[in-house]
Amino acid sequence: MRRIRFHDGDDVRLGELVDGEIHAFPNDGSRIAGEETLDPTVVDVLPPCEPSKIVCVGLNYADHAAERNSEIPDRPLLFLKPPNTVAAHGDDLTLPTSKERIDHEAELGVVIGEPASEVDADDAMDHVAGFTCVNDVSNRDDQDVEQNWVRGKAFDDSAPIGPVLATPDEVPADASVTCRVNGETTQDSTRDQFIFDVPELVAEITTYVTLEPGDVISTGTPAGVGPLSDGDEVEIEVEGVGTLRNTVTIP
Repeated sequence: MRRIRFHDGDDVRLGELVDGEIHAFPNDGSRIAGEETLDPTVVDVLPPCEPSKIVCVGLNYADHAAERNSEIPDRPLLFLKPPNTVAAHGDDLTLPTSKERIDHEAELGVVIGEPASEVDADDAMDHVAGFTCVNDVSNRDDQDVEQNWVRGKAFDDSAPIGPVLATPDEVPADASVTCRVNGETTQDSTRDQFIFDVPELVAEITTYVTLEPGDVISTGTPAGVGPLSDGDEVEIEVEGVGTLRNTVTIP
């Protein structure tokens, strides 16, 4: 299933995205698509979950570590993005002004379905609701000169996610992870190139941090990160999930 959240008037609703149409769930709380269908281009698509935090993983692809002139870490490199960073599919991202370089980063997002604390890797997928697309937008000017990356990573609109939550069966073990800027492919890799796989990440993170339903693990980006400019359209595509599309405004 590829579950989608959207605004219908003043109501927040859920549905299943099938062949480009939303098959809406009834308002009675059931999670079985009814007969009502909607065009996703005429509704406001919402982020597929409401994370209390996004736990991001740095340098989880060897080729990206190389392009950043960094050593491959011996354990996952972790940092946080708070809820103010979240944006939805179709949103215009208003990014910081007067910066030399703000980069896109295409990533597979892991959405937590069950509370997770001190979870063994063997049991990790029991706590995963599914996968989504994440763009870990990064302000390199400040990231490269600060230790905690608040200015570099935690600014408003720096974590668009969506457009759907795809259940694990929808996303292949070697799913492609791709970025396009104005139609030109800039990143193209697969999740089987991770240094640390999803179960390892869940186990490591939950050793220190309890993950709540709706929280997201952003699993790292492959080589090819590059700068965004005012007016750009950026697309993050994960095989089995779909395409997260946003425009960029840099005042």
